[in-house]
Amino acid sequence: MLTIKPKSSCLFDEVSLGEVMLRLDPGDMRVRTARTFTAWEGGGEYNVARGLRRCFGLRTAVVTAFADNDVGRLVEDFILQGGVDTRHILWRPYDGIGRSVRNGLNFTERGFGARGAAGTSDRGHTAVSQLKKGDIDWESIFGKDGARWLHTGGIYAGLSGTTADVIEEAMIAAKKHGTIISYDLNYRPSLWKNFGGQKKAQEVNRRLVKYVDVLIGNEEDFTACLGFHVDGTDENLSALDTSNFKKMIGAVTQEFSHLSVVATTLRTVKSATINDWAAICWSDGKFYESAVREGLEIYDRVGGGDSFASGLVYGLMEKNDAALAVEYGAAHGALAMTTPGDTSMASLAEVEHLMKGGSARVAR
Repeated sequence: MLTIKPKSSCLFDEVSLGEVMLRLDPGDMRVRTARTFTAWEGGGEYNVARGLRRCFGLRTAVVTAFADNDVGRLVEDFILQGGVDTRHILWRPYDGIGRSVRNGLNFTERGFGARGAAGTSDRGHTAVSQLKKGDIDWESIFGKDGARWLHTGGIYAGLSGTTADVIEEAMIAAKKHGTIISYDLNYRPSLWKNFGGQKKAQEVNRRLVKYVDVLIGNEEDFTACLGFHVDGTDENLSALDTSNFKKMIGAVTQEFSHLSVVATTLRTVKSATINDWAAICWSDGKFYESAVREGLEIYDRVGGGDSFASGLVYGLMEKNDAALAVEYGAAHGALAMTTPGDTSMASLAEVEHLMKGGSARVAR
């Protein structure tokens, strides 16, 4: 099992490294026809830090960068509202029009029924994509301040030609100071499309996974990011059938034998608004399966996987129990998909209520 540093030795329970974008949500409309948008913040790695802070009450921070303009300050304000520490945000001078540096935007519609959720990212030349080795004082973060856990992932790794180097630098420093590292593969074809495709994604992710303690993904991620394939593991496989997922994880842990935990979400998409949802966690040679939630009604699926990751991290860090961790993750992910936005609006009490089989009857 994982050897996790005590709370008393660290300023932060968890630190996330990645991009935080301004999400513009058209609500019930399509992006192409909307006249108004609701603004949220979101980013695969950041969403984990926010979930750990707001739902699970842990001390978290984000390492990222923004162009210093009103959009960047708006995203900062969202982060502050989420309770995530901002002291390690880097601010880059803004040139007035975003020619040299800018902040990322993400237009995402929720989908409904036969129409799947869809996102249009506008994140080229962002401040955080331009970070390079040496820009972040990792020794201060992991040595001076101290952090029990580092979380990052394949979204940030694919953002530019330098971001994987920044991740590797962070991981080396984290390892030096005994910080546990989790990594969500989170394959996004749009990020790698003009950046070497799957071949480049596999090259980058295989290089980074050698530092990782806790690896998270789904069956498509393990294939696209690491090159593993087991017959029967595709997007149409029922989440109720775990045998092929177990074969996939077995192949991963055989090659990457240093991994302590591997976890995957299981999703059968019946429609954009009805999914079967579950998860599996492998630890110490054993598999642990969450409860299966058949016919889960989805309000906004974006961030469900990130909320699974934050619940999993909480269970591992605070309970030191892989069986409990996968239940925390699956329940938190399920609840996060019942509310709008990328980030969780669930409470710990609600997560534990769902874990115990609690119903959705009105609470008053």
